[in-house]
Amino acid sequence: MTARDESRQSRPPHSGPAEFPDRPPEGAQPVRALVRFSGELSTKARRTRSRFQNRLAHNLRDGFATERVQATLRPEWSRFYIDGVDRGFLGPLTRTFGVSSCSILAGECEAELDVIVKVGTELFAEAVRGRSYAVRARRSGSHGFSSSDIHVRLGAALNPGATVDLGDPDVTVFVEVRDGRAFFYEDRVRGPSGLPLGVQGQALALISGGFDSPVAAWMALRRGIHLDYVFCNLGGRAYERMVVEVTKIVADRWSYGTRPRLHVLEFGPVVEAMRSRAKPAYLQVVLKRMMYRAAAEIGTRIGAEALVTGESVGQVSSQTLRNLRAIENASSLPVLRPLLGFHKEEILERAREIGTYELSSRVREYCDIVPQRPVTASSPAAAEAQEAAVGLEELAAAISGATVHDVRGLRPESMAGASLYVTDVPQGAAIIDTRPREAFESWHWPGATRQDLLALERDFGGLDRETTYILCCAEGVRTAYLAEVMQRAGYEAYSFLGGAPRMRRAMPGSPHGLSDRDAF
Repeated sequence: MTARDESRQSRPPHSGPAEFPDRPPEGAQPVRALVRFSGELSTKARRTRSRFQNRLAHNLRDGFATERVQATLRPEWSRFYIDGVDRGFLGPLTRTFGVSSCSILAGECEAELDVIVKVGTELFAEAVRGRSYAVRARRSGSHGFSSSDIHVRLGAALNPGATVDLGDPDVTVFVEVRDGRAFFYEDRVRGPSGLPLGVQGQALALISGGFDSPVAAWMALRRGIHLDYVFCNLGGRAYERMVVEVTKIVADRWSYGTRPRLHVLEFGPVVEAMRSRAKPAYLQVVLKRMMYRAAAEIGTRIGAEALVTGESVGQVSSQTLRNLRAIENASSLPVLRPLLGFHKEEILERAREIGTYELSSRVREYCDIVPQRPVTASSPAAAEAQEAAVGLEELAAAISGATVHDVRGLRPESMAGASLYVTDVPQGAAIIDTRPREAFESWHWPGATRQDLLALERDFGGLDRETTYILCCAEGVRTAYLAEVMQRAGYEAYSFLGGAPRMRRAMPGSPHGLSDRDAF
């Protein structure tokens, strides 16, 4: 797909209810949950709140369908209710923006004080026996009793055999009364809050695969902004696959309800033109201006209303305040910088929470193209003059030759060429397993050796060049990157498609065997 295809709408996300005709697994206990909205939704006008809650329901259903969770969503004005065969819906719930928290319900009853006390005692008498406990009640609406009445009556009913501790109890019994019903639960599972994804329009995020840009994208998603991505590739196919992997984490885990697209531009010729025509000290600033221009043009084509970047003031030369000013006007779209006030440790901690930290830690910094003494206080006029000296011919070619990926639809084997993958182990090949030691000791291919992936990437030059190497990891994608690097260095190296789980099924005599689904 080329840049000319970018004006087409992306494939719409799954929008049907996540209800499955299959019967629950034998012995499974139905689970019901109460879902609370982000506080921001409750402050909106009725029409806006209705739109936001409809979008939230749509995104949750897409999350359930994506993760193949057997659950049914029942939207109501003040809460959502979910019925599932198990707790599998908690994963998508905790990654869907607009969800403040949810609670697995222990039971419910009509909103009558005597009934609440009776049912609450039946539900929690055994749970609190011999332990300390507290009752916390919340009430919404008009009733003939107060929250304090629930505290006193239910607390007294549970007292035999247990100890009240309002400070640090072993068990907390929560009672929430609303809409004529009383709901009982023991804890809350936190959601990411924010606004439902898609309610604030569309933007285009520049992504490089390092720590900053995925975190910035996540921050924008949390504000309800639907994102597509643009990647200016300076490092070849191996670098592209690493960036695709990072982008897939954000798209697969945090973008329910949308189908993000990744626009990949080959920026090597652009950098070569810059090196030959611009002053070395200005290369970093000019590179950023070129990236802004490319992203703004693609963003305009797809209907984006802003760009999102991972820049934070003062981290590197191109991110000083003066240099940010010098590159700003290269974009015809507004530039949003969610990390502007973050320091590096905050960004790294958020990357861990999002799930991108491990991969981002392995992405090499290709954007740093100035060997030494880069300009740190450029003026807009000076930056524009250097950009003019380079010209835009190579940039136009990069934009017109862009490729576009449906990120959530990408499969591991499509992110690497067939020449990088194998589905069996050739005779005489050396197996290098890069999984953590605990996973390796649990199971590994007979004769395999274990090496840390980062150490292998650094030291593979000492390996025998006459040997064929099969690299194994948890899913087969991360070792594809290393296999390509080794192939470029003259080694015959491959990644096992599907990683250790599929390798185990492929082992001769395995009771699991390979199914038709495993054949690619």
